[in-house]
Amino acid sequence: QVQLVESGGGLVQAGGSLRLSCAASGLTFSAYSLGWFRQAPGKEREFVAAIKYNGRRTDYADSVKGRFTISRDNAKNTVYLQMNSLKPEDTAVYYCAATESIYFGYRTYDYNYWGQGTQVTVSS
Repeated sequence: QVQLVESGGGLVQAGGSLRLSCAASGLTFSAYSLGWFRQAPGKEREFVAAIKYNGRRTDYADSVKGRFTISRDNAKNTVYLQMNSLKPEDTAVYYCAATESIYFGYRTYDYNYWGQGTQVTVSS
């Protein structure tokens, strides 16, 4: 059975950094494209970043471009989200997701598997 387990969330001051990790099991990790989404209270889950199965293409939401970096280590079955220059509006539960497609999408329905989420809180 497929499992995605996020870690690395926490409380950080504005301007600080966090690195989220998502460890996958039960799937052929190198064949899956991966994404990070986030959901703030009272808001819909939104796309943050994604990386193609082979790591050769990434994309980001406009709100995080230049501050966040997605990467993957296929040897460790892990995808990362490095978050720098954090802002209070980045506060949300962050989810990783995997899609069987070799192309990543920008909508939640593009992904087959989801983690349970990790809370990121940025104080002003």
